Amino acid sequence: MRASLVKEGKAVSASKKISQGLRTFASDVSNGLFEITHNGFAMLGLVVVFLAVVLTVRPEIRELGETQLMTWLQERHISLGTLEAPPEMADRATAADPRELPKQQANVAYWLSKKYRVAPEPLSALVAEAYDLGSRTKLDPTLILAIMAIESGFNPFAQSAMGAQGLMQVMTKIHGDKYDNFGGHFAAFDPVANLRVGVKVLQECIARAGSLEGGLRYYVGAANLEGDSGYTGKVLAEHARLQSVAAGKPVPVTAPATPPAMNTADDNPAAPLEKVAALLTF
Repeated sequence: MRASLVKEGKAVSASKKISQGLRTFASDVSNGLFEITHNGFAMLGLVVVFLAVVLTVRPEIRELGETQLMTWLQERHISLGTLEAPPEMADRATAADPRELPKQQANVAYWLSKKYRVAPEPLSALVAEAYDLGSRTKLDPTLILAIMAIESGFNPFAQSAMGAQGLMQVMTKIHGDKYDNFGGHFAAFDPVANLRVGVKVLQECIARAGSLEGGLRYYVGAANLEGDSGYTGKVLAEHARLQSVAAGKPVPVTAPATPPAMNTADDNPAAPLEKVAALLTF
């Protein structure tokens, strides 16, 4: 019995010595590593070197890591909303390079840009559209541009007190059906859609009146009034200036002293009802 106890005591003592030895070994190894690396940054450098060696020897691991990194970066960009705009957004912009326009159109675009303080690129797109519409409708494109200038000063979001909207100041509530092919009445604020609808209304006004001057009075809603607050004269004067500009003649650029008319007849107390009555007949 006594011999058994002695053996157990020796075994426990041996176990303690082994455990103490392992702790001492681990401590010595740890102290040795820190003495070699001096600090945690040096250890990090060793880890990086080790990983670089591994990635060089095992390229499939590197490729997997690159794929996962790119996926994470894309998800990060999406969460921050920093992804580049899709390329089709540029195609939706109403803009064109004025240097690519025919000389007459470029002259008009640059002149209007200076006078109305609008960027030449969107004006170039409108000028090109006006010339295209003019050739198809037999209307002088400089007349179309003159109406835009007097009506809205080339502000596609302009709105008058009577509710005329956009570049050509079309009464959307009355001519809403004309926007059906453009996706609905909100297209009144799309420059090209508003321009095309405005030209259609202008054609109807001229056809009804039988003359350009009479058509302009119908367009502004002053057909049955004694005067149109000078609207027709302003349009025709701007039209004449634009014709000269298109022909390459020097025309001084004088910015409008007052905001664009935006349907000048709205200033006449009797005009609103006349305008609605006239336009309802189309």
